[in-house]
Amino acid sequence: MLTYDPTSPLLFSTGTFWILFLLFLPIYALLKHRRTQMMLFVLAFSLYFYYKSSGFFFLLLVATSLADWLLSLAIARSSSRLHRRLFATISVTISLSVLAYFKYANFLVWNWCAIVGSNFQPLDIILPVGISFYTFQSISYVVDVYKQRIAPTRSWLEYAFYLSFFPQLVAGPIVRADFFLPQLRDNRPASREMVFSGLWLVMLGIVKKAVIADYIAQYNDLIFSNPGGYGGVETLMGIIGYTMQIYCDFSGYSDMAIGIALILGFRLCDNFLLPYQSKNITEFWRRWHISLSSWLRDYIYIPLGGNRHGRTRTYLNNLATMLIGGLWHGAAWKFVFWGGMHGLGLMLHKALKPHLDRLPASRLITAASWAVTMAFVSLLWVYFRADSFSDASTIIATAFSSFNPAHIAPFIAERGTWCAMMLIIISLHACPLPWLHSASQWFVRTSWPVKLILFLLVVQLTLQFMSAEVKPFIYFQF
Repeated sequence: MLTYDPTSPLLFSTGTFWILFLLFLPIYALLKHRRTQMMLFVLAFSLYFYYKSSGFFFLLLVATSLADWLLSLAIARSSSRLHRRLFATISVTISLSVLAYFKYANFLVWNWCAIVGSNFQPLDIILPVGISFYTFQSISYVVDVYKQRIAPTRSWLEYAFYLSFFPQLVAGPIVRADFFLPQLRDNRPASREMVFSGLWLVMLGIVKKAVIADYIAQYNDLIFSNPGGYGGVETLMGIIGYTMQIYCDFSGYSDMAIGIALILGFRLCDNFLLPYQSKNITEFWRRWHISLSSWLRDYIYIPLGGNRHGRTRTYLNNLATMLIGGLWHGAAWKFVFWGGMHGLGLMLHKALKPHLDRLPASRLITAASWAVTMAFVSLLWVYFRADSFSDASTIIATAFSSFNPAHIAPFIAERGTWCAMMLIIISLHACPLPWLHSASQWFVRTSWPVKLILFLLVVQLTLQFMSAEVKPFIYFQF
């Protein structure tokens, strides 16, 4: 149970993780006021956590942290701008080269074989879990040192702790050094509010992932594994189902990561703010995977020129940024298409914004804006999930060409639990964001018997609805 098993990674939604975490917590509490010893202990646990997910690729994480730290010191100590730029370029090149090899080598070879007409023989490459997340994190650190936004850490231990911090290591949120390192240096113990806010987020994340996402995925997988094999109503429900599944899956992971970090006394940035409430695509990307979208804005979009060089250049910068974001998600043209379409959506919204702002702020206009945004986002999720372009096109065509309203009532009767879970997550998005914050504060203030009852209810729900095999988080593959 304690050794690496590629078929059984250490997930937040598994009992093994929580057993280890409960053993970890008292030792962490004893070492918390001894900063160096605490960092060594957490680093060791983080590397073990990564070993349980990716085997001996944890050594690659160690090597990456060491190379970046040494090069960041060289950048900070150099008085020559040319040398500083050279060291920064070397660091970023190394990080991107490692990422490109593991994630994009087969994609590049496949495209080359398609161009020259030769047979494609895939390379035997295993993608380390979370490599995209910690690579982006390491790049942002080096760039920030180069631009003198932050000073390099005083020791490799500090930097390795930051890069490998296990709550956010394998699927984010992508944490900035200027936000995290001051907390590490202050080393303040977690307050009562942080601990119980963290527990609330962990419970919420478990319900989202282990109860809702994994359950509704069982039906969604049937639709996407057999494109065109079901009627219009069934297929449309699968599309809507995956839209909710990917939100519950990824935001559930983020909730658990942020919650565990809070219990340990560290704050991570928000990653999701009810994105399906968005009334345009720009707002959607301010609410969805916030740590990635802000990273792309600060390290891709703004360096490309942002909106400083005229309207046409702004549109092209938006498109280029989203194409890179799409490719970051996976080594396949469908991800490039997905990112490119979101880029075009951002361009179109910016172009139409002067006209849209003149529309009356009526409920009808608001509802129409939300509906158009949700339709755009949901249909593009089909390309994100489907195995190929042709499968995605078949699924979308079936949903609308074979749609028969008479099949809605039988579907609800047949899959009542699935529909109930969908209704829960849709209702959650209907709530104003302050209501969710109020619920968290209520949980913090309530008595311990109430907390215990809610905790046991979450455990019971998880045991009741969990699938036979614990499903990995969707974003583990990225």
